[in-house]
Amino acid sequence: MSESFRFVDVIDGHLGEFFDTKREEVAQISADLVPLVDYSRGLLAGGKRFRARFCYWGYRAIAGRNGEQPPHTADHPAFILATALEVFHAAALVHDDIMDKSDTRRGEASAHRYFEERHRTSGFDKDAVHYGESSALMVGDLLLAWSSELVTRALSYINEPSVIAAVRGEFHQMWNEVTMGQFLDIHEESCWPIIPNDQRFERAMTVVTYKSAKYSMEAPLRLGAALGAANGEQRDALGAFGLPLGVAFQLRDDMLGVFGDPNETGKPAGDDLREGKRTVLVALAAATMSSGVRRVFEEMLGNPEVTDEQIAVMQTTLTESGAVDQVEQIISESADRALAALDHARLDGEAASELRRLADAVVSRRS
Repeated sequence: MSESFRFVDVIDGHLGEFFDTKREEVAQISADLVPLVDYSRGLLAGGKRFRARFCYWGYRAIAGRNGEQPPHTADHPAFILATALEVFHAAALVHDDIMDKSDTRRGEASAHRYFEERHRTSGFDKDAVHYGESSALMVGDLLLAWSSELVTRALSYINEPSVIAAVRGEFHQMWNEVTMGQFLDIHEESCWPIIPNDQRFERAMTVVTYKSAKYSMEAPLRLGAALGAANGEQRDALGAFGLPLGVAFQLRDDMLGVFGDPNETGKPAGDDLREGKRTVLVALAAATMSSGVRRVFEEMLGNPEVTDEQIAVMQTTLTESGAVDQVEQIISESADRALAALDHARLDGEAASELRRLADAVVSRRS
């Protein structure tokens, strides 16, 4: 059995036990609450567990260097903290799908669509759409609360006040940053028409950084390192690896959102174009388009009724603008910066090797 499979098995076990407990707890209050837990469990089924894995190897990068042996039991705080990050990620997905009006997530109904359909098929009264969005909002909020609960559980095994304070500080900073990034993302969709072309790329990169890059790679590494009693310099060293890698990760995600295979992404082809996401790819392309082409492109961008043929035209326009090649270059350069930072960091050798392997998997989207 490979390390990654064993690790994922441990995280899945923690998630299963956690949701079993939560299901019993909410059922004692009301059976009507059980679907909130069941949907959450389904959302967290499967996945590559990148954030959990970066958290764990951030911990091992420091703990291993300090001479600590790898965890031998599944109830080690590093595994529990890694599980908390998967739950936090699920909360972000639920809230993101509400704001983006996404119909699907990982090939299944997004939370608000799931509860909207539940309203319709159950014969409930009033507005099904409002019920769905409100229910999904509560699911996202519950997942955030549960992720914080898991952090507290992980820290219950720790006796060092400085470690506890460092982990909590990193967790709250991550929570703040991703929330601000989510706002900037929705803000850009509204203010895009009044933003000059020469400012769009920089603003899109800010969204990438705070909405995804920091909490996807940098924060998990810093959290794991904090649990391993890293000092500020060591956490910064891992952050210098994680941040550019997180940028590469999100830019790859943006490319998949436009050109990805629905069988792989779990979303319709060109879904980001229908949702009108103002990504780095779109910002770079818009800067080189003629005014006429840009006007037609932006009329289609964010129109949920665009046809597959129009999506194909938009994809061709993006490619011919040179933006696709530019984004691929940024991805490559960001990955190179990440690996260079890792080469200069003083970390446990096994952990550094695994982080290099994970970096390749993140950029190429291999498990």
